[in-house]
Amino acid sequence: MEKRTLGSQRLSVSALGLGCMGMSDFYGARDDARSLETIARALDLGLTLLDTAPMYGPFSNEELVGRAIRRRRDQVVLATKFGVERDPQDANARRLDSRPATVKASCEDSLRRLGVERIDLFYQHRLDPQVPIEETVGAMADLVHAGKVAHLGLCEIGPETLVRAHRVHPITAVQSEYSLFYREPEQDILPALRELGVGFVPYSPLGRGFLTGRIRSVADLDATDWRHHSPRFQSGNFQKNLELVGIVEALAQERGVTPAQIALAWLLAQGDDIVPIPGTKQVARLEENLGAVPLRLEQAELDRLEAVFAPGAVAGTRYGTVGVTQTQR
Repeated sequence: MEKRTLGSQRLSVSALGLGCMGMSDFYGARDDARSLETIARALDLGLTLLDTAPMYGPFSNEELVGRAIRRRRDQVVLATKFGVERDPQDANARRLDSRPATVKASCEDSLRRLGVERIDLFYQHRLDPQVPIEETVGAMADLVHAGKVAHLGLCEIGPETLVRAHRVHPITAVQSEYSLFYREPEQDILPALRELGVGFVPYSPLGRGFLTGRIRSVADLDATDWRHHSPRFQSGNFQKNLELVGIVEALAQERGVTPAQIALAWLLAQGDDIVPIPGTKQVARLEENLGAVPLRLEQAELDRLEAVFAPGAVAGTRYGTVGVTQTQR
């Protein structure tokens, strides 16, 4: 598979990664056997970047990924996170904690659950407003010096925070939502990343499934699926967004590919420093997504998509009352 390099730190990964969150949480019932099969198939096809976090499950997703890579560690660039804790009494409650001692303890816990000696890419999951970023990144840097972490990342942060963090230790990648459905990163964080030589890892590159064209009604979602709470999936917004997806479907039909492949090809075309991590627990969907890597859209096709999905075109914010919220500057 085509490789890409995340920033000036030269972390080489497959052009498309695999977001593992939905295998354990948020998107319907778990099926560990099917998820393990999907990860194995991903590695067979040359995908290298696997993304997990202790919050997913919680904890069970790291354990699942650890099982999947037990005999294939040398084929994997392993990314996990710290800093967001779930309340065991309230599944929707979140607590942010990026104190240095917590950073180091979280790393040890993740190493144990994953069954590895080193994390390849260690992200702060969300900014903790109670802890200066310099203190958090200083603790992360200590883990690099100790050989427990290879590269550092940050999630959902703004350019000012990124600059401050990068002064303490080079940041290899920033992870944030980015897709035709959410183009705000183009306004400030993408230019800052490129100025500093930091790679970009978009999550939800398929608009939380909307851009696949397979969700025609909220009734298509599992009863436990968190998207029932998403403003984009509420009745009025849903219908408006479905009309936008029709443009992607029309282009996909013209090219003889799927809507998901068009959406991912658009994202891959935004720069060689971008490595999306679509999530799935199905081999068929994995293979479909990987089919986007060699797909090249013409400039007229890119322009057509960007005109339709101009900022503000998508109805509804990306989070409602359930979820970890927006970018912190």
